[in-house]
Amino acid sequence: MSLSVSATIPTSKPFSSSSSSSTTSAAPPSSFLLRLPIKRLSALSLNATSSKPSPISASMEAGIGVMATKLGMMSFFDPSGVVIPVTVVGFREGNIVTQIKTEATDGYDAVQVGYRRIRDRKLTKPEMGHLEKSGIIPLRHLQEFRLQSIEGFQPNQRLSVEELFKEGDLVDVSGTTIGKGFQGGIKRHNFRRGPMSHGSKSHRQLGSIGAGTTPGRVYPGKKMPGRMGGTKTKIRKLKIIKIDTDLNIVMINGALPGKPGNLLRITPAKIVGKNIPKS
Repeated sequence: MSLSVSATIPTSKPFSSSSSSSTTSAAPPSSFLLRLPIKRLSALSLNATSSKPSPISASMEAGIGVMATKLGMMSFFDPSGVVIPVTVVGFREGNIVTQIKTEATDGYDAVQVGYRRIRDRKLTKPEMGHLEKSGIIPLRHLQEFRLQSIEGFQPNQRLSVEELFKEGDLVDVSGTTIGKGFQGGIKRHNFRRGPMSHGSKSHRQLGSIGAGTTPGRVYPGKKMPGRMGGTKTKIRKLKIIKIDTDLNIVMINGALPGKPGNLLRITPAKIVGKNIPKS
């Protein structure tokens, strides 16, 4: 049997000290609702509007990007003779727009890009069917770039690096770091070692990891030996030193994650207030 709020909450009456019951009945409706059990209060109809599902939220890029392959590092001499350590990035066949996602169809605006052509038998039938819808060649890697505006993009459109970037631009580069396996605290977290003399019994050991009786446990997130590397990392605001269209390579200042042959994702650097909104 449902509970009616209007029938249970008494109407306001003038205060009277002669009867204790009248004092109780003069309590405001808000205090009455607070005294109700949670289950009974949830069953009341208070004309609450149903909350709409929140829109899809994800990290928005400052602009369309491309995928590339790490080739290695070298030294680059600028016209003034200064040596700049650069990472050479190459491009295989690909960087083709494979799908356009819109707010109406998918709930957000994004451009899906494919990279690195492979044989047909290397892909599954669902993957081949997805690419054949737009007449696109078989591609190994598919990644999305969520943008503020998707105007000007269409399926089977090839993205050119020299049209998207120029020398001197700042870019964000993400990729998978080199896996180091199981490593100790000194290499993994830059801990200091103990004395190496004969009497020391703690050379490279981790040491104490917490008190005994109180708290009697190891706090979550404690830095300890474990698996190192092999994780996705983004290095922000790296400068493009040179773009060579003849060799189809780009030289980026500094080191990039992964070993030679690793897949990289290059996007315009996010600068709040310049190419992405402050909110």
